[in-house]
Amino acid sequence: MQSNLPILAGIFTEKDEAIGVEHYILCYMSLDDNILEFEPFEDDGFVLIAAESSWRGMADELQELHNLKGSQFINQLKQIVYYGDFHPVEGETSIFSSIGDQNDDFENLINAARKAVEHGYRVYILPNPRGIRTADFIFERKGIFKMFDLKTITGKNSVGNRLSESVGQTNRVLLHMIVDYNPAALARSIKMYFESSDDALEVLILKGKKIISVTRNLTLSPEYYNIFMKRYIR
Repeated sequence: MQSNLPILAGIFTEKDEAIGVEHYILCYMSLDDNILEFEPFEDDGFVLIAAESSWRGMADELQELHNLKGSQFINQLKQIVYYGDFHPVEGETSIFSSIGDQNDDFENLINAARKAVEHGYRVYILPNPRGIRTADFIFERKGIFKMFDLKTITGKNSVGNRLSESVGQTNRVLLHMIVDYNPAALARSIKMYFESSDDALEVLILKGKKIISVTRNLTLSPEYYNIFMKRYIR
């Protein structure tokens, strides 16, 4: 995986071929060039990744995410991807999993992951340790790492309830729409989700072959409903 992140002279990278992740050894990286179409996270301008890791196991590292924000949160996602027990999913491209295919949610997760891969994401499927509220995916694209909770929408008028389930669990939600859904009702439910959760950053919608990103800033625009309808219907 090529990276366009600047690396200090004399510092090098290692690449783990098993999971396709570049590991930057004691290097500073600026993310400014990679946020053209994404909501930027709060950071300190540069990110430092240490060569040594105090890996405590997947469950503890996932739990730690609830205590982190900004660049610390992103660094934690990177650590989970690099040190976590992910394996390539057989027959798939750019999908790595830490759960087996016997998991009850595996089919739903794979179906959504395939669509994300079509839009350039590398997808990591997370486990669900007992007693810990965790998301379902870590997505990586162009050096940007994000964590999403998947909600597969199969019923009409269900988005509001499904989004509310993610409050306090993660700040980004992936809606996989496999049912015809009223776009105006969907737009209202997403706006209400942002109003009910101060931490919410993004709702990413998979609809057919389209992917639609809705951020908090967009919902605050007076043109939000017009913009949403054009993106969703066209």
